[in-house]
Amino acid sequence: MPGECHAHIFMDGKNYRAAAAAHRDAPDETLIREHLEAYRRAHVNYVRDGGDPYGAGLLARELAGEYGITYRTPGFAIHREGRYGKIVGRSYTDRKEYGELLRAVRDCGGNFVKIMTTGIMDFSDGGRITGEALPREEVFWMVAMAHDAGYSVMAHTNGARAVIDAVEAGADSIEHGNGQNEESLQCMAEHRAVWVPTAVTVRNLIGNGRYGDDVLRKLYRDQTENIRKAAGLGVLMAAGSDAGAYCVLHGQGILQEYQVFLETLGDTPQVRQGLQRGEEEIRRRF
Repeated sequence: MPGECHAHIFMDGKNYRAAAAAHRDAPDETLIREHLEAYRRAHVNYVRDGGDPYGAGLLARELAGEYGITYRTPGFAIHREGRYGKIVGRSYTDRKEYGELLRAVRDCGGNFVKIMTTGIMDFSDGGRITGEALPREEVFWMVAMAHDAGYSVMAHTNGARAVIDAVEAGADSIEHGNGQNEESLQCMAEHRAVWVPTAVTVRNLIGNGRYGDDVLRKLYRDQTENIRKAAGLGVLMAAGSDAGAYCVLHGQGILQEYQVFLETLGDTPQVRQGLQRGEEEIRRRF
């Protein structure tokens, strides 16, 4: 079975507020164990976490061996104050504070650095990316400082220009990567960044009534079309579902994401081997 290359163990895929509240005073071991058990039942033996502000991912890593799972986490994600990312991490206002957060990653035992360079898609506004992307120069020093500290960089990034900036800065993986174009896809191919598209975060919302299905179907078509183009360009891709996000359940989400690749690219040995190579790169880098 494929590994889960993008998850948030503190969320439950059903009710973010309730799940976050469960960890507010201390990581909820019972909830974390439920999610790890879901991966064990699905025969998933690798999980790469995207961070949280509560220490849930760090506790999950301590417990994961009991479930036969290799668990990797940044501890917390890093975002610029006032920009998207508070729900998964901690903020900085300048380069000095960013450096302090890198030291905090080391102090808590984080395995890598997760940075947030853009907002998210607003499904109520046609999928527009919220907020402004970080300036190119800032992304460059963020990645450089993390690499200098000995860490690989997982970059939450949406939008073609922002993807190019993150990839050219040296980000080791691009998470989500919605709204790309030929130039950004080619950039990922040339720089050997691993793309984790998390397509089920959109697909699993279709038909549930929370957002307009016409918008969701278009966004899903756009993302799967870019997956096809990326495959043709030789982009390294890996399956990660953003498990814990609304309607993306732990243990189930990764199987659904893997199926998206097979439905989009064809269920062939070459496609499965390509996804295996992408996952191997994630495991090696992170």
